[in-house]
Amino acid sequence: MNVINENIPIFARIAEGIKDHILSGDVREGEQIASTTQIAKDNDINIATVNKGINVLVSEGIVFKKRGIGMFVAEGAVDKLIKERRSTYKERYIKAALEEARRLRYTVEDLQKMVAEYYKPNEK
Repeated sequence: MNVINENIPIFARIAEGIKDHILSGDVREGEQIASTTQIAKDNDINIATVNKGINVLVSEGIVFKKRGIGMFVAEGAVDKLIKERRSTYKERYIKAALEEARRLRYTVEDLQKMVAEYYKPNEK
């Protein structure tokens, strides 16, 4: 899990990292996620911080707790995450990319070629 982005709190980075793992298919709905202890150890952070990140996911309905067993990805989590991310995708990524493309004098055709070259929908 990558927790390098320093612009957001560590607990939020933990939550986003787990969401990334779910969206990429590394962890599927119904499967157990890494323990809070393991996440804390892997990222060299306090377990309370990890718990705070996990609690965000629980409150969003992305993961659920099985008492004494661990944390699991909730049914429907992928659809929730896709909907959430799609709602901000254009503003966060496309708008900024197109602004830079205009500054670099790319044409629509140039951009279409780049998309065709790099976008492989069946690859992770």
